[in-house]
Amino acid sequence: MKQNKVRTREMENVEQQSIGLIEALHSTPARRYLSDSPIDDEILWEILDAAIRGPSGGNSQGWAWLVVKDQAVKNQISEWYREGWNQAYGVRRSKILEGEDAADTLGPKNYLSAEHLANHIQEAPIWIFAIQRNTASSRSPRAGSSIYGAVQHLMLAARAHGIGATLTTLYAGHEGEVKQLLGIPEDALTMALIPLGYPDRGRWSQPKRQAVDEVTHWDRWGQQSQR
Repeated sequence: MKQNKVRTREMENVEQQSIGLIEALHSTPARRYLSDSPIDDEILWEILDAAIRGPSGGNSQGWAWLVVKDQAVKNQISEWYREGWNQAYGVRRSKILEGEDAADTLGPKNYLSAEHLANHIQEAPIWIFAIQRNTASSRSPRAGSSIYGAVQHLMLAARAHGIGATLTTLYAGHEGEVKQLLGIPEDALTMALIPLGYPDRGRWSQPKRQAVDEVTHWDRWGQQSQR
């Protein structure tokens, strides 16, 4: 990604932001326009240290975090990622952008940002794979779910440093090849890829969501609050 020099200096000089927890929760959308400005190793360690403070079932802490900086590795996985993108979304591009895809949940604006990520994900300076051990042979549909609380910790810590992130799995059609390329043990599964980078455009804002009363049930499914 081409960088405006002034903007790049601003991003590199971002200090840890002091914001309230609720504010952070309400203003940490997926950031898909990421610059290639480097992220300091000390900041990266702080982000990872926040991730491991997350909860896990039975305090098992069966996670691992694989940091990828190697450009050749990112380039290879990016090709697999774009293949997944094209299969899931690329073939529907025209209909989504024209609002004619009944199954679409992105909308044109989010589609374009996700498309940008697919085309430029290899330029994000840091990738982190969230990995769950002792999961590959499990038949439980909930296997590995414990890691996502830790992933949220990771993304909020990145937010505190002004670093954007998003959670994606579109490479997963090549899980075997990814594991082989990265030397991941057979018993483990990658649960997500989180590219990190200082935002290149956009802003920290509250993402649009369905209203609480539309997705919340009380005591019985389908029973609404009398609030």
